[in-house]
Amino acid sequence: MQPVVSCSVKSAIKTALSMHVDSRVALVTLLLLCPLSLVADDVSHDEALRLREQGDIMSLNTLLKTLDTRYPDFRLLEVELERDDGRLIYEIELLTRERVVRELEVDARDGRILDDEIDD
Repeated sequence: MQPVVSCSVKSAIKTALSMHVDSRVALVTLLLLCPLSLVADDVSHDEALRLREQGDIMSLNTLLKTLDTRYPDFRLLEVELERDDGRLIYEIELLTRERVVRELEVDARDGRILDDEIDD
């Protein structure tokens, strides 16, 4: 069985930068290791609206209310809806009331938190 390689553009770039690797070397390495089909694609506003109207994804308002129970009084910094390996994911960056920036990946269909980490 071959090992599963998880390709995250942000994590690959962060790793390369932490290793002080030249950015061109990091880009070439990323392109060689991660097939383009595995790199997340941003979903357009029009497509996001269509997906929401069809009930394929949960509304951002509903999701943010859910996150407020986990991080009360947070400030929203950035939201992206991405298609990653066929899965729709909200990538959310927020500032907690403790002034910690967190980056979350949330399944856009059911609101399940897939990843939650402190953003460097």
